[in-house]
Amino acid sequence: MAAVDAVTRVRIVLVDDEVLVRTGLRLILEGHPELQVVGEAGDGRAGMLLIAECHPDVILMDIRMPHLDGLAATRELLARQPDLKIIVLTTFDTDELVLTALRLGASGFLLKDTPPAELIDGVRQVAAGRTALSQPVIAQLIQAVAGQPERQVGADARARLDQLTARERDVAVAIAQGLSNAEIALAQFVSVTTVKTHVGRILDKLAVANRVQIAICVHTALN
Repeated sequence: MAAVDAVTRVRIVLVDDEVLVRTGLRLILEGHPELQVVGEAGDGRAGMLLIAECHPDVILMDIRMPHLDGLAATRELLARQPDLKIIVLTTFDTDELVLTALRLGASGFLLKDTPPAELIDGVRQVAAGRTALSQPVIAQLIQAVAGQPERQVGADARARLDQLTARERDVAVAIAQGLSNAEIALAQFVSVTTVKTHVGRILDKLAVANRVQIAICVHTALN
C-alpha cells in the first residue's frame, strides 16, 4: 500500500471571471506541495455555491465579476461564516473597493501581478491565521480613503497608535508583522485569551474592523 502524504494541504478555491487568471493562479499555487486548488468559479454567485460545497481553507476572490461581484460575495459569505479566510485579488485601479472589502472582514489583498513566491507566502500566511498585504499599495490605499497628503496620513496613524498602551502597541506591531494570536502569546509570555483581549481593545481604540486594518495603520505610522 502506498504511503499517504503526511503533508496537510491548504485547500483553496479560486473565484475570478478570467479563465487565464484562474489557470495561472492554479499553476502557481499547485506548484507548492502544501497547496491544493479544490475548485474554481467564474462569478461570485457560483463561487458562493462552490465554497459551501468544498469548505476551503482560503478563498482567492476577484472584485469585478458578473452576476455577483467580489464585494457582495465577500459580504454575504462573511455574514454567514465570519471565520472564512478571503484574500481579495485586485489591481491598482481598485483601491477604494479593496478597502471596502477589508472593512467587510477580508483577510487581506494581493495584486494579480504579485510574484509567485509572494502569492504562495500570502496564501500560507492567511491559512495560518495571519494577514496578506501587498506592500506597494498600502500607503496608496490609505491615502485614497483619507483624501489627505501622505505625510498627514502618517501623522494621523501615529496619533491613533499613541492611544494604545505599551502592551497593546506591541501586540499591534506583532499583528502587522503577520503573527497569529498564538505566536504573539508565546513571544510575550501571556495567554492567547489575553492576546485576544488586547486585540479587541486595539480594534476599538484604532476604530478599525479587523487585523488587516490594524496592520495597515501600523505600517503607515512606522514607515
